Amino acid sequence: MTDLRLLPAALAAWLVAGIGIGLPGWANGVLALGCAAAAVACALIARGVRSVLALAAIALVGGAIIGAAVAAQVPGRSPHVLVEAAHSGRTVTLRLEATSLATAGRLAATALSATVGDQTTTTSTPVLVMGEPEDHALDRVRIGETLRIDAAVRPGDVGDTVAYLVFPRGSPTEVAPPPGMLEAADHVRVALVRATAGLPGDGGDLLPGLAIGDTAQVSPRLTAEMKASSLTHLTAVSGANCAIVVGLVLWAASAIGLPRMVRLAVALLALVGFVVLVTPQGSVIRAAVMAAVALTAIALGRAGRGLPLLCIAVIVLLTTDPWLARDYGFALSALATGGLLLLAAPIARSIARLLPNRLALLLAVPIAAQLACQPVILLLNPALPVYGIAANLLAEPAAPLVTVLGLAACATAAVLPGLASAIGWLAWLPASWIAAVARFFAHLPGAQSPWPPGVIGILLLIAVTVLALVAVLGGSPARLRRLARAALVVGVVGYLASVAGIHVVTVAGRPADWEFGLCDIGQGDATLIRSGGEIALVDTGPDPKPLAVCLSDLGIDHIDLLVLTHYDLDHVGGTDAVVGKVDRALIGPPSDPGDHRLASELRAGGARVDQVSIGVHGVLGALRWDVVWPPDTGVEPGNPASVTITITPGEGCPACLSGILLGDLGEESQDRLLGLMHPGHVDVVKVAHHGSADQSPELYAALHPTLGLIGVGAGNDYGHPTAKLLGILTANGIRPLRTDLDGMVLVAPGAQPHEAVVWKQKPGGDEATLTGPELTARDGPTK
Repeated sequence: MTDLRLLPAALAAWLVAGIGIGLPGWANGVLALGCAAAAVACALIARGVRSVLALAAIALVGGAIIGAAVAAQVPGRSPHVLVEAAHSGRTVTLRLEATSLATAGRLAATALSATVGDQTTTTSTPVLVMGEPEDHALDRVRIGETLRIDAAVRPGDVGDTVAYLVFPRGSPTEVAPPPGMLEAADHVRVALVRATAGLPGDGGDLLPGLAIGDTAQVSPRLTAEMKASSLTHLTAVSGANCAIVVGLVLWAASAIGLPRMVRLAVALLALVGFVVLVTPQGSVIRAAVMAAVALTAIALGRAGRGLPLLCIAVIVLLTTDPWLARDYGFALSALATGGLLLLAAPIARSIARLLPNRLALLLAVPIAAQLACQPVILLLNPALPVYGIAANLLAEPAAPLVTVLGLAACATAAVLPGLASAIGWLAWLPASWIAAVARFFAHLPGAQSPWPPGVIGILLLIAVTVLALVAVLGGSPARLRRLARAALVVGVVGYLASVAGIHVVTVAGRPADWEFGLCDIGQGDATLIRSGGEIALVDTGPDPKPLAVCLSDLGIDHIDLLVLTHYDLDHVGGTDAVVGKVDRALIGPPSDPGDHRLASELRAGGARVDQVSIGVHGVLGALRWDVVWPPDTGVEPGNPASVTITITPGEGCPACLSGILLGDLGEESQDRLLGLMHPGHVDVVKVAHHGSADQSPELYAALHPTLGLIGVGAGNDYGHPTAKLLGILTANGIRPLRTDLDGMVLVAPGAQPHEAVVWKQKPGGDEATLTGPELTARDGPTK
């Protein structure tokens, strides 16, 4: 029988930590005292250790412990020097210890001291250094290395793991190298990456992540595919790897005849070394603490059951670092383990009625983990991974092989790099299999099924999960199982009917002859142009996944012309979604080696890539496109050199719409463009720089378009679109269409020249029809 006595304490601890980290320290002290007093009262009244009041007392004790821990730790996260520097905007000199490897210019660290003027304060504050992605100074920082950096600071979000955001003013300088063990681990990681650097494809990119937690080589496209197929936990080292390491060490120690206590000591040492090697991520820490508790219990002759060990691990970790309560990695790891402990066996017994026992258990493991984790996954992505269980069933068996072979490569990389490379090739095979499974399922039709976001969606999903468990598992009255099955059938049929109905209505309401499309991809640009069955895409947004969703939604699987206006992440970050699908790509002047790599990836995918300037032109179906900016010389790479194209109707399409797409041109470049091209009226303008204030009123007046398309993220930190830009549009009679308010936008030619039909997939909007002298607008139904 499962021992549930510690479960209320773990849940109460998690709840109190999740709430408490958003409260001031004194409030947590009051919370801790209240929980302690209530626990004493319940204990005095309770009759028997298994009574409801006894369990409540245990839960309240867990809450009191965590409340006290948060109260003790909150003041240390906001030292006076940082508070004052954040308020005044003064530069602060920080001494930092790196706690992670840099990713996309972001480095997690602990501030050891802070100096403003002649005032220095010793601290232990978790911070996130916000470097620029193209600045590779942080990429060379090693875990455990001590740095000095001048920076501006800003408080993190309330309850966030990071107390302050650090914005460098200059490059960091090294104060001290990492301690001995961390420096040795860094050498091992570097040696492994070097030994496996030549491994091709997604398997080569995935291997360092699966072996040692280094995900630097994992492309945004592969990350999106792993997420879509519910295999994100295999992108890097997960808690399961700790169990593999401990199991291997115990097996080897037993095989050579070591005494029990020695075996356990060796396993603990191996566990510590593994955590140091792969970096202490939330899931790895959870699994390591749980394994340590289990080994200690075995050493004391009291081998505990799994669930109490998980509860102890959760309480210990939250006491040490209460901010883990809102960490997605920690939550997913703990829930997956809990799902396996509570649900795998009964699910396997139910499946075993139809299939052999071993196959039933094999199926039950991913089902149990998926059911337990899906409510949290829903917070990250409001959709259901339809093929998630199948993908995990196929991919999971390969993960232990990658772990074992990766560790073998680590052990030999520094001394026998040739042997490490050979072992790396062996590990590459299962890593490539995992990546192939992710890609296959991510690109199947309906890979992600829509689901209501937020609290309502989570509650609905929990209700469906409970119904499914009651309907399938034994132990419930037959009548209750029948009712659950009936409710489940009605719910599934209703869900499928609603999804299909919404899709049909959405597709039917779109203008079939749309010419311009603006994808809703957040704070970034991804504009489509369509004519005669040919497709042009101008920029790809910040992330492959929303772009892939937009293209799939519109039935687009091939790009005839790709235009990358410049190399900012919000314009090229989603390019992986179309690599291998592009015939021709137009790019602007590169500014660093990363820009050249992007062009190389497009060429490797079969695209013809041309760096263009004024005068290049071509046709897209019945439309003509012309590059009208940048000039050959006299413009710095970046926003001022954004590739700008005009779209004009050809002779065979008098009713087609005209347009201009301005990239991120600023006012100075816009004025120069105006002087060069002397533009006349266009129907559509893709507004420059997401509606920033850096605009030329004269250019918009000269263009005098009917519609202004603005790719902008809801609630963005830049204040886009700005009041100045919106004022320019209003003054010139230009109707703004913005993705933060209107969702995806499609623009089709009307019945007469210069007449446009607009379809908006407005978030939360209702269907409406608006008619004007030159414009008809239709709002599509919400997904």
